[in-house]
Amino acid sequence: SWKNRLASLHAQRTSIAERIESLRCERKARSAALQAKLFRKFRLLNALGEIRDLAEIFAPTPQGTPPAGAGECAAPKLLQYAFEHRLTPLAIAEFWWGASPKGEIRRHGHYYPACRGKCGPILAHMLRGLDVEPEPDRACPQSAPELLYEDRWIAAVFKPAGMLSVPGKSEAPSVLDWARERYPAATGPLVVHRLDMDTSGVLLLALTKEAHQDLQAQFKHRTVRKRYIALLEGRITPPKGRIELPLRPDLHDRPRQAVDPLHGKPAITEYEVLEFRNGRTRIAFYPLTGRTHQLRVHAAHPSGLNAPIAGDRLYGTAGRRLLLHAERIEFRHPATGDRIAIEKPADF
Repeated sequence: SWKNRLASLHAQRTSIAERIESLRCERKARSAALQAKLFRKFRLLNALGEIRDLAEIFAPTPQGTPPAGAGECAAPKLLQYAFEHRLTPLAIAEFWWGASPKGEIRRHGHYYPACRGKCGPILAHMLRGLDVEPEPDRACPQSAPELLYEDRWIAAVFKPAGMLSVPGKSEAPSVLDWARERYPAATGPLVVHRLDMDTSGVLLLALTKEAHQDLQAQFKHRTVRKRYIALLEGRITPPKGRIELPLRPDLHDRPRQAVDPLHGKPAITEYEVLEFRNGRTRIAFYPLTGRTHQLRVHAAHPSGLNAPIAGDRLYGTAGRRLLLHAERIEFRHPATGDRIAIEKPADF
């Protein structure tokens, strides 16, 4: 009898759950249809008098559809007003006012470019017909990689600031291109780890597949020790500490990273203050994880050191170069088993 009653109740619950799921799907479809309708109504001018709606503007982009909130920023609205009233914009700049949001890094009174995910495609349309300066070129390396260590299994080089570790979308030179030319008989991927393009320092190469696998395992198990040197804007206290701020990519403004306790990946950095001079702190970073832009975000974020690295165009104030340098790397040699440390002092 109880089995029959339970079976009946289970059938009712299944029917109700299916109905709820059906309503959820219907709500999602109706919401998407309404959003698409609004995007088609959101029509934007440019300096040539051309009109395109948001759906047309974002159709050729990788995401295909506009993200929520697209077109609601200050720049598109100001430009739309100008074009509707036949005014010619001469210049535009956006700055942040107030406290920084928890996930991003925004400093009161600092100027920031438009985000690439939402405003990038919109401004590409709206600025057509205006005499717009080209986007500033990113720093280019002034020299080729410098060989620091070499044997039959591994090599270590100094990567100058402005050089990519591996090839990107552009044809800019990279350490991997240099390594392939120098070591044509090498097996495996060569590059064991990476440094940001803006960061200088010691980069490790594996000349055999076996050496690459061994070094990759050392990085995975966090037995590789690294030390970075940086100059930070302002004075840092206390003199030693540990920063734990989980990171994830900023989906609307790559390559920037965001702090996200819920969806971010663990990122841990230890630091030691070395010197304070002329309003800047010289500091040593010891990263225990290797997230993208980890040291830059941990330095600049209010919940970190709240002091951006000097010259950081993404999280601080742009300068001649980012003053961050991978000074030392220590690891176990994949063939001999000896503990090896390779060091190249910072030139700032």
